[in-house]
Amino acid sequence: MTQNRRRSRASLLHWLSEGLHAEPDAGRIFVQLCERLIDAGIDLSRATLHFRVHHPQWLGTRLVWTRGQEDAFVQKVAYDVEATDVFQRSPFRVVIATGREVRQKIQICGPHVFPVYDELRQHGHTDYAAWPLDHTQGRRHLITFATDRPGGFENRDIAFIRQILPLFSLVTEIRLKSQLARTLLRTYVGSHASEQILEGATTRGSGATLSAAIMICDLRNFTELSGRRHRDYVIGVLNEYFDMIAEPIEAFGGEILKFIGDGLLAIFPLTEPDACRRLLDAVCAAYDATAHRTPPAHPIRFGTGVHVGEVMYGNIGSKRRLDFTVIGPAVNLASRLEGLTNDLKRPVLVSGDFVTAAGCSAKTDCLGLHSIKGFDDALEVHALRL
Repeated sequence: MTQNRRRSRASLLHWLSEGLHAEPDAGRIFVQLCERLIDAGIDLSRATLHFRVHHPQWLGTRLVWTRGQEDAFVQKVAYDVEATDVFQRSPFRVVIATGREVRQKIQICGPHVFPVYDELRQHGHTDYAAWPLDHTQGRRHLITFATDRPGGFENRDIAFIRQILPLFSLVTEIRLKSQLARTLLRTYVGSHASEQILEGATTRGSGATLSAAIMICDLRNFTELSGRRHRDYVIGVLNEYFDMIAEPIEAFGGEILKFIGDGLLAIFPLTEPDACRRLLDAVCAAYDATAHRTPPAHPIRFGTGVHVGEVMYGNIGSKRRLDFTVIGPAVNLASRLEGLTNDLKRPVLVSGDFVTAAGCSAKTDCLGLHSIKGFDDALEVHALRL
């Protein structure tokens, strides 16, 4: 081995142990690792990194790097992947199940044990190796390397990769846990609230006052439905209902703060342009989605209350269990308006204040003044035309 290669390999080890404090992204570290391995004299032609991230919509992420690429190609991996024939007939299954290294010289003609080897050979690769990346708490991920060097990897190359993998595993675990924390927080408290929490807003009572358009939705006849139908059916209806409401809210820039049984609370901060108009667009899109369901196995009907005003946004709860949410009279009024939808036989009720703020009187019918529980004065109520 030349002196330059020895220096490059020593530099790579130093970089993994001390040179990555400012790089938060495991994918970028993976690409840099591949480039540094080439600098260290290992003729990498392809590499993949497989992470289990347990996102609500997918099991993991697969990064594919080929020599000359500036970035890795990123693919989402579905939860059912491990039941597929492709996975069952792959070296990935062996590595994940056993925790052992898998290696195959692939310059010879097949058939090989795993079909992927024939695919790699057709693209000019001559050798392939896969290793587990074991993180704490029994979490196992996977990394693979391939070369197109005649004769495959040298034994000393494989030995060096084995040497660096424990360091790479440690480095990626730190980044992956940070990513997982962000994913879980976004999933359970929303994008804006998750960033606030990660920035340190974890003290009970901490928060801010902001102006926002508020919407509260509630599914009709849910008590009757849950009493008559099987649990799995009820959960399926709830999920379909929330999809039809949540997707437009997120598409139009709103933030869902809470699912409350069969209800939903969302806000559109007025710091963003056209917040009130975007809330109305989201409401209309949600009702349009329910009207065009096919097939309508169970009718989905829901009421919506809409208001605008100041809310207190922050941490509320017990000493050990906090909820990042909004409270205040404006939220209470939106809830009361939702409750009125049954009595007034109109699915969407909006306050007079919201109509003024949104300039949407042409889209509503004024239903006059109504006494609202918890409010001293009668309030003007409008119904949105759908």
